[in-house]
Amino acid sequence: MITSLAPAKINLFLHVTGKRADGYHFLESLVVFADYGDDISVEQADDLSLEISGPFAHDIDAGPDNLVLKAARLLQQECGGRPGARIRLYKRLPVASGIGGGSSDAATTLKLLNRLWRLDITDERLAKLGLSLGADVPVCLLEKPALMRGIGEELQVVKLSGISSILLVNCKKQVSTAEVFRRLTLQNTGEANFTPPVGAVEFAALLEGTRNDLQAPAIAIVPQIAEVMNAVENLDGCQFARMSGSGATVFGLFAAAEAAEAAARRIGQQHPDWWVSAARIMTGA
Repeated sequence: MITSLAPAKINLFLHVTGKRADGYHFLESLVVFADYGDDISVEQADDLSLEISGPFAHDIDAGPDNLVLKAARLLQQECGGRPGARIRLYKRLPVASGIGGGSSDAATTLKLLNRLWRLDITDERLAKLGLSLGADVPVCLLEKPALMRGIGEELQVVKLSGISSILLVNCKKQVSTAEVFRRLTLQNTGEANFTPPVGAVEFAALLEGTRNDLQAPAIAIVPQIAEVMNAVENLDGCQFARMSGSGATVFGLFAAAEAAEAAARRIGQQHPDWWVSAARIMTGA
């Protein structure tokens, strides 16, 4: 059996810069990953199967539309055979929460099955396969801080410093990405000239000049996101707060793990019905 973490993906900013004729949106986003997420395990079997457990297992099913099974079937087609696998997903991340749980699960499944079935498919080919599953899958295959452009296929690895820890808070309200994009009005279509600075204060100041274009339409769907934003940005030690992806998860950036963990305890005490997690940002080194 092979097991790996499928880490949470966080969009520190997310600019929607245009829309193609086929409906896909052009994006520009700075993405990082937390050392916290779902677990994926795979082992040899005669057929493909998926078992789901964990705190949020009840929010998804193991049917044919599950992104993990779609990834497995896609890899079967790519290798021209029908190898089997027993796949286990331990679901720690809330579903439809803007932190790439499904995309990260799919990406991790592709990598693990590539190893299990000894296919030796290149990273570049896996990324192309992953893009057919969703815009976030290629960057989730990378698992490094990166600038994502195009429809998710243009990736530039970046080095970040100063911010090492992150707080994730979700009011346990699912948000439909499709509905958020339906409510989106394109206004700012220019790309940022982004160069990561050194130092937590400078980094937070740079992020202040960016945006998440999906935040306003998400709040229109789930107004409680604004309450979560206010709670996170007023925590001691929080350098910067924003909604990730299409919501509803809000992140807070911290320069020290101790501050992020203390903030998680405080939020958990004040709002025991919310999902809260403190984690470290993966550097990809």
